[in-house]
Amino acid sequence: MDIDVKKVAMLSRIRLTEEEAAELGPQLSSIIGYVEQLSKIDTDGVAPTAHPHDAAMPLRANVVTNTNRRDELQACAPKTESGLYVVPKVIE
Repeated sequence: MDIDVKKVAMLSRIRLTEEEAAELGPQLSSIIGYVEQLSKIDTDGVAPTAHPHDAAMPLRANVVTNTNRRDELQACAPKTESGLYVVPKVIE
């Protein structure tokens, strides 16, 4: 199987040197050969699956668990205004 590594690299927007292309050619051919072997496997009667385990993720109740504690948390701040922390100007 002759794979044009330069063409695949161009389509993938990957820059390859001649040495890299020469090294990757046999590897890419090997991968495509393996995929061709897999496509020859008889899968008739095998149900397709999206996940190996038929399990559903548990869902938690959609309830508010954190209450508004802004006043409590801002109590130790030196200065606040309209629910915001007031800090000294840094940029002059």
